[in-house]
Amino acid sequence: MKKKRALLKLLGVFSLVRGYNIAFVCVAQYLAAIFVLSHKSWREVVFDDSLLMLVIAGALAIAGGYIINGFYDKDKDLINKPLKTMIDLLVSQNTRLTLYFLLNFLSVIVASYVSFRAVLFFSGYIFAMWLYSHRIKKLLFLGNITSAVLSIIPFFAVFIYYRQFDTVIFFHAMVIYLLMLIREFTKDLQNIKGDLTHNYATIAVVYGERYAKGMITLMVLLCFIPVYVLINYMSVGRLVYFFEFMVLYLLLFVIVLWSSQKQVHYAWLYVAIKVLIVMGVFVQVLGNMRV
Repeated sequence: MKKKRALLKLLGVFSLVRGYNIAFVCVAQYLAAIFVLSHKSWREVVFDDSLLMLVIAGALAIAGGYIINGFYDKDKDLINKPLKTMIDLLVSQNTRLTLYFLLNFLSVIVASYVSFRAVLFFSGYIFAMWLYSHRIKKLLFLGNITSAVLSIIPFFAVFIYYRQFDTVIFFHAMVIYLLMLIREFTKDLQNIKGDLTHNYATIAVVYGERYAKGMITLMVLLCFIPVYVLINYMSVGRLVYFFEFMVLYLLLFVIVLWSSQKQVHYAWLYVAIKVLIVMGVFVQVLGNMRV
């Protein structure tokens, strides 16, 4: 019985910190370092202590961010995501808060192994995630922009570490950021019931579903701009095939979006855009690998 209870709590913690998302970010950071950012061999990158500490510090900070975000959103999540929220509730509120402070403390301690600038970077990131969860998330439009920014900040820690700020990387990052924004607006459509009940000022709540769909369509069109630049003015090699696929994928996404009316439809669209983001990160990293 005790083992079963311990396993359930472990499952609750994994769900609470969204371990699958953190694993994805860590793997993507290492792929970017190995194939794009570093000029060293893959063995040197994999066994680079400083890079490992940056990745771990980021993972700990992200985990803490998910905990505090879930802490503030638990009431609306009971409406929007009842099954996941019930799993999360296997972990008591006191345990959540203890984990939150412990993870953030460990993140800063691990970052101190790299440099004082890393400590400042992750301290700022931790504060930004708390401010987003506590206040910014409920602000119209700004909440979506901030969430998308916070999603890609861990990658900037690796970019800064390798001092890589090439133009082509900037345009790749712009594509990923716009996909993140599309994800955020789609999530607002999916979560409209809980957001409306608990007075979250999202585009879908304030202006309605039709306006939110128009905003998503605009983000899709904006996404085509960096894609066009990458295909026509940058050296992207075989990535051109992925970008062409992405354009078709997003056009189909918009068509299905405008024909969708139920929450379950928006949930599937949310999954669809997350799949494209995962594909985009891995394909762009591997497509840019040095030969």
